[in-house]
Amino acid sequence: MAYTVHRLAAGDIVLFRALNALFGKAFEDDESYIAQPPKDAYASKVLSKESIIALVALSNGHVIGGLVAYELEKLEQERSEIYIYDLAVDDAHRRQGVATALIRHLGEIAASRGAWVIYVQADYGDEPAIALYTKLGRREDVMHFDIDPE
Repeated sequence: MAYTVHRLAAGDIVLFRALNALFGKAFEDDESYIAQPPKDAYASKVLSKESIIALVALSNGHVIGGLVAYELEKLEQERSEIYIYDLAVDDAHRRQGVATALIRHLGEIAASRGAWVIYVQADYGDEPAIALYTKLGRREDVMHFDIDPE
């Protein structure tokens, strides 16, 4: 299967919407990803930020995979970290190297910016994700907390 990896830019609204549709389906969470889509102006503004990295894998013009990551500039040293927030591949295209290609492309971006690490979370029980991330990196067991804004 032939596919390319493309970084979304301000004008890629159609691909942005296709990426959100993919995430909604993959995560079984249409409420978060599809029900209240952002306006085009907001999408363009977000996609134009260097610190937000949205990548799609395209096959015949269709989004078959995608990744959204955020660059976090650090204060303790002149460096940054890249956090993979969302990563999904369409069911029909899994186990074909798409997720690895997306992460490797992100790695090239991270290296060009001098980032010192890329990190990602995986849920307990998500064995495919755990296997992928184990293949590509080192595991750290941490706790995650959601804190509601006041």
